[in-house]
Amino acid sequence: MFVDSHCHINFEGLGERLPQVLENMRTHAVTHALCVSVDLETLPSVLDIAERFENVYASVGVHPDHEDAKEPTVAELAELAAHPKVVAIGETGLDYYRLGERTVADMEWQRERFRTHIRAAHATNKPLIVHTRASADDTLRLMEEERAGVPGGVMHCFTEPWPVAERALAQNFHISLSGIVTFKSATDVQEVARRVPIERLLIETDSPYLAPVPFRGKPNEPAYVSYVGRFIAQQRGLPDAELGAVTTQNFFRLFKIPQAAG
Repeated sequence: MFVDSHCHINFEGLGERLPQVLENMRTHAVTHALCVSVDLETLPSVLDIAERFENVYASVGVHPDHEDAKEPTVAELAELAAHPKVVAIGETGLDYYRLGERTVADMEWQRERFRTHIRAAHATNKPLIVHTRASADDTLRLMEEERAGVPGGVMHCFTEPWPVAERALAQNFHISLSGIVTFKSATDVQEVARRVPIERLLIETDSPYLAPVPFRGKPNEPAYVSYVGRFIAQQRGLPDAELGAVTTQNFFRLFKIPQAAG
């Protein structure tokens, strides 16, 4: 069995066909999913799904790339995270990929938003879901400065080379790998898949994005996390069932969910 530790099934293309999405999960031995918030404006749709489906959980946060989104406060995030199905703070982090004519110095608003989320994780004792793109050094620096390793969390959709993974692991974070790991060109991610301690490994789809081979270029959905898990199992020389069982246990432990839930 597998768990999708990061998806956006409230997004267009998935939200309007949820019964089929959940049925596809079942047929692919995917038992649970975490529907991740990207802003406060669409958070109600995330919470609605988590309330309607016992095996779907939610997070609360504002994506670093959503510049025009409502800016959260620590108190707001903590209050929203009190919902019984909310298991994490995020997704949060830093994303310098689309700087355009701006510089890294212009991204102080992102860094302040990230600090707010880390402080909310401390306040709620809930783990962080961290997004980092073209910003690994700053991401890890802020995590260290704000002691993000105390609540802990996961580096989601990890695409950095092994030395960055080592630095995140040293801060008490898990590493989550998406369908990118199945891409032929993703040699850095495949090295991470082989080397990360298995007790710190999670798998995800980030659906509706980043569908794994053999669905690359098509809409993604939580059922396809099974392909991510099987590919990593092959990379590590493990039976599929063992990789699935361990990553599932890791999910429930990190997000403090009783494993009988759902």
